[in-house]
Amino acid sequence: MKFLRLLVLLVLILAGLLFWRMRPYQGFSGEVFVEIPHGTSTDDIATMLAGAGVVRKSWDFLLARMLYRRRVLQAGEYRFDRAATPFEVADRISRGDVFYFELVIPEGKNMFDIAAAAEQVGLFPAAQFLAAARDPALIRDLDPQAPTLEGYLFPSTYKLSHHTTPERLCRTMTASFRDAWRALAAKAGVHETVTLASLVEKEGKLAEERPRIAAVFANRLRIGMKLDCDPTTIYAALLNGRYRGVIHRSDLDSDDPYNTYRHPGLPPGPIANPGLASIRAALEPADSDALFFVLRPDGSGGHQFSNNMAAHEAATEKYRHGGQR
Repeated sequence: MKFLRLLVLLVLILAGLLFWRMRPYQGFSGEVFVEIPHGTSTDDIATMLAGAGVVRKSWDFLLARMLYRRRVLQAGEYRFDRAATPFEVADRISRGDVFYFELVIPEGKNMFDIAAAAEQVGLFPAAQFLAAARDPALIRDLDPQAPTLEGYLFPSTYKLSHHTTPERLCRTMTASFRDAWRALAAKAGVHETVTLASLVEKEGKLAEERPRIAAVFANRLRIGMKLDCDPTTIYAALLNGRYRGVIHRSDLDSDDPYNTYRHPGLPPGPIANPGLASIRAALEPADSDALFFVLRPDGSGGHQFSNNMAAHEAATEKYRHGGQR
């Protein structure tokens, strides 16, 4: 009986010690990121966690790990923002509950929009991304004709780590563009196609209209007629840091090469980052002889297409008067 009492007492002491050791680590402070590379051993993971102050001692994690010994510890970056028990830490790593920033870039966003979005989610300052998007070395790797990476920062949802740099994000986005372009197996020149697609993207809100809008631009280019595209004028003002949400007469009169009201032909490069639908429209415009389009007054975002100035002026007047004429 005496031995049994001693055994029970020992078990209670060990249980109490285990309970004490397995509490959330009270020494944890602040936000901590721990990146576990592929192939890292369990012992090394335990050492990293202890060194980062996530657990008290490495053997606390090793002890908790025994509960999950049949599960593989997952590589990746982990964010710890509160005190956790070693069991909770081991469970998160065995589930692969990795940390990432989710950067959502819709079709038609330009590099200024992307820079602002990256800053908003906490990746890095917008100015750093814009500097990377203008980096000559990155541009040379992609398209020597391009003034910047604009047009090649492919719209998608990106899951990014805490250590993602502006350069790495640019390379990730342009790699997505390369994959999409390769899948199209297009014979046309990439620079001209993407530049035209960016205009289509900014003008065409309805997917079914994009081939018709592409046809208008293609028809104008064929006969040497200026494109008269408002979004290119806006982009010129953006590049010069003077766009405030409204196009002014001075913008339309500007000699900026992106101002298609002054210069015939395509602008020097894309004005936004088009999605696949607009790229396909640029590659295969609709069979149309239209030279003009203007918004319909019904609020649908659709356009009225015309093949002569008289019809276009009538459609424009109708739009200005809310469909009353």
